[in-house]
Amino acid sequence: MKWMEKAIGMFCDTGSGGTPSRDRAAEFYGGSIPWVKSGELRESVILSASETITEAGLANSSAKLVPAGALLVAMYGATVGRVGILGIEAATNQAICHIVPRNGAADVRYLFHALQSKLPEFLSRSVGGAQPNISQEIIRGTTIPLPPIEEQRRIAAILGKADALRQKRRIALQKLDSLTQSIFLDMFGDPVANNFSFPMVSVSSFVSQFGTGKSIAPNEDEHADSPFRVLKVSAVTSNEYLPEESKPIPEGYLPPESHFVKSGDLLFSRANTSDLIGATAYVATAEKNRLLPDKIWRFIWRDAAKVEPLFVWFLFRQPSIRRAIAQLATGTSGSMKNISQGKVLGIRLGLPPLAKQKRFAGAVSVWMQSREKMYRSKTMLDDNFASLQHRAFRGEL
Repeated sequence: MKWMEKAIGMFCDTGSGGTPSRDRAAEFYGGSIPWVKSGELRESVILSASETITEAGLANSSAKLVPAGALLVAMYGATVGRVGILGIEAATNQAICHIVPRNGAADVRYLFHALQSKLPEFLSRSVGGAQPNISQEIIRGTTIPLPPIEEQRRIAAILGKADALRQKRRIALQKLDSLTQSIFLDMFGDPVANNFSFPMVSVSSFVSQFGTGKSIAPNEDEHADSPFRVLKVSAVTSNEYLPEESKPIPEGYLPPESHFVKSGDLLFSRANTSDLIGATAYVATAEKNRLLPDKIWRFIWRDAAKVEPLFVWFLFRQPSIRRAIAQLATGTSGSMKNISQGKVLGIRLGLPPLAKQKRFAGAVSVWMQSREKMYRSKTMLDDNFASLQHRAFRGEL
């Protein structure tokens, strides 16, 4: 059955938030108002935020209170187009568009699934290079099928059940990840605080430099039969290597050997938002045609026999290391920060003996095998959900 399509702006109110000045952090941050950032949109209900702001921070910025039940859409950065349902009253930063249906015109969960299905469209209409962005105008102008409210609720219920299965698999993956993180903390503690009293060293003691690639204008045809693909920054921002996050390059370009991603590489994002800069991913198995861009570095070891890459991978995933990187990053843009090799190489931390690193690497290897099995199951559930979603919004469910 074909339903009338309506633009979001025809039946919803939208708006965006803001960021209180960090120069007045003592006055504007740490209050009782949850403050949601775009990186916290994970296709789920949002019940908390990693930061809070005060009433003064709210009053002295573009941030505004958004009611529980609103939909949130990330407008730029690595999470562009990501959707969430706000389960609490909260404020947001300027990278988020909030959407509130007027007078019960749409079921929130139906709208959530409808917007999820629009992610490819959002990405195709985004502008910018490493940090694509969409505007409120694009979101307001996006059309979705709008059947009667009871039909919306029926569709939302079906998609909700299918999505719940995906959520369970995601939660299982998160628990597996948390277990490995707990093992790291039990064995090594906080590397910056060095509460296990390991020798304090600079990163330069085990990393000689970072190799990088080249910024290449992509082929305009995303599906072009190009022999080579260059990674996007999003290929590493989850701390996992995602080779599908890449784009074809124009035919005729012959990349140097040093630009190819290789199995065993440890990759580092040197440019991104404050939350995502420094994301580090391990390449277990490399495709033969993936290339490094200029915004992703490869670790080059000072002595490969004296360091364990799987340990360093988790070392650079630690919150204290990520905070140090974010604090050292520079840039005037609120959405993109950069860090120099010298600053990363100068970070000091406690480095455990190689034998202990190797014991941890053994646990990581087991974790990777278990995770791969779970990930394959999750992929099957994702494919099933995508099929249901496609049918739902074509009136075929």
